[in-house]
Amino acid sequence: MNISTDWNQVWKQIHSRPRDEMHDPEFWNKRAPSFARHASGSDYIYQFIVIMDPAPDWSVLDIGCAAGTLAVPLSPLVNSVTAVDPSTAMLSLLGERCLQQGITNIHSIQGKWEDDWDALGIGMHDVVMASRSLITDDLQGAIRKLDSRARKRVYLSSLVDDGPYDRRIVEATGRSFAPRADYIVVYNLLRQMGYYANVAFTVTREEKTYRDIDDAINSLKWMIHNMTAEEEMRLGRFLEEYLVCGDGGLKLPQPKVVRWAVMWWDKESG
Repeated sequence: MNISTDWNQVWKQIHSRPRDEMHDPEFWNKRAPSFARHASGSDYIYQFIVIMDPAPDWSVLDIGCAAGTLAVPLSPLVNSVTAVDPSTAMLSLLGERCLQQGITNIHSIQGKWEDDWDALGIGMHDVVMASRSLITDDLQGAIRKLDSRARKRVYLSSLVDDGPYDRRIVEATGRSFAPRADYIVVYNLLRQMGYYANVAFTVTREEKTYRDIDDAINSLKWMIHNMTAEEEMRLGRFLEEYLVCGDGGLKLPQPKVVRWAVMWWDKESG
């Protein structure tokens, strides 16, 4: 690690690019149903929980919970979960899932990284986690907030390499792919802040099948901020040429391998 590098500033520089839709709760409100369907079937959930190895007496704070991607499968394994997300649509879907499954130990709160967590009533928890939810300009401030609410341990995950983004799709529209901050920026900042974090990796193979070209475009366009009509036409032409038949529909010829880095530290060593 280069001790002279300000890793929080590196993070801020990457996030100082024109802000994309992911910073806007309305983006997640619109995407909530499709995101929830996709996330609920991901092997990432199982792998994260295996790494986490939850204890039945834990109270867990889940920052950026979405529609309960981890909160719902964690609920029977821990004492309680406080689930926080800025999207009202995500929290509504979480509430529906809890009602359908008879879950009573998840408490949801609408809130953002930038909010006053004391004012939101977010108190202390045994374990705090931020799974794939580091959508903030101030990473150092986010880490301090997470750590300040944990009695025992903090977990967070960050993308490796390009994460879920597919360069083929972005470049097919005519845009240049702009890499996001890899997990190593997060890890180096943690070390710079004095946290000796453990690291483990989840690995999933994404091989989605689409009904037709329009279905593929609608499923993939979240990667392109404010996609124009011309860019959508380019993407459509690319997909018409590139997609292959399989599994009763159309799919990309090579699965996308997605890795996430799960980092955690105990409060005694932080």
